[in-house]
Amino acid sequence: MEERLQKILSGQGICSRRKAEEYIEAGLVKVNGEVATLGQKAEEAVDKIEVDGKVLADRKEMKYYLMNKPVGFITSNVDNDEHPDRTVRDLLPKELQGKIYPVGRLDKETSGLLLFTNDGVLAYRLTHPSFDHEKEYEVESNEEVKEGQLEKMRTGMMIKDEKTKPATVVKITSTKFTIALTEGKNRQIRRMCKKVGIPLIALKRTRIMTLKPQLEKDGFRLLSEKEKSALLKSVNIEV
Repeated sequence: MEERLQKILSGQGICSRRKAEEYIEAGLVKVNGEVATLGQKAEEAVDKIEVDGKVLADRKEMKYYLMNKPVGFITSNVDNDEHPDRTVRDLLPKELQGKIYPVGRLDKETSGLLLFTNDGVLAYRLTHPSFDHEKEYEVESNEEVKEGQLEKMRTGMMIKDEKTKPATVVKITSTKFTIALTEGKNRQIRRMCKKVGIPLIALKRTRIMTLKPQLEKDGFRLLSEKEKSALLKSVNIEV
């Protein structure tokens, strides 16, 4: 459903609707590569909406946190009273609940790095498939992994009538390997492993673009200025 650009930008946490009008009038917003006009509508799930890096000067309250998500929690921002499962929101300090949001998803059985922020521009650029930004995972099996199986994952395969993009796959041991994806289809790695006959017993995200820290089990912390700067630059956001 089409909505006014002001509402979309506000909903993404980029700015208020009034501020969005200023950005649009200043020519700092594009829809599908063309400069937007005030009053223009777009469909968030279909149209490519871009905000110029100049707006970053006004984004003083952006927060960036990293969590080592444990197995058993779903990636959702709903209040636990409204959801039957435990969510990553429950793991946040009370003062941050409802103030920062998970970027992308890790399924209930997957552990590892999960970024939280109120920066809508960063969240959009990290999750929209058109930007091709890498996330890396460590995969463990209870059987020996064959090179032929990994090669199929590297070159891409058909899953639900759609071919996966090429992936960077590196074998660590006879039963472990890493895989770096530039897309994030639902349960993609699990489906890829099943298709090539690899029984997966553990899946952990170890990197989000430039972020590859060693976090304690169930750890949660603020990004350092160096980490934040590197991450923003990696997705072409001016800092």
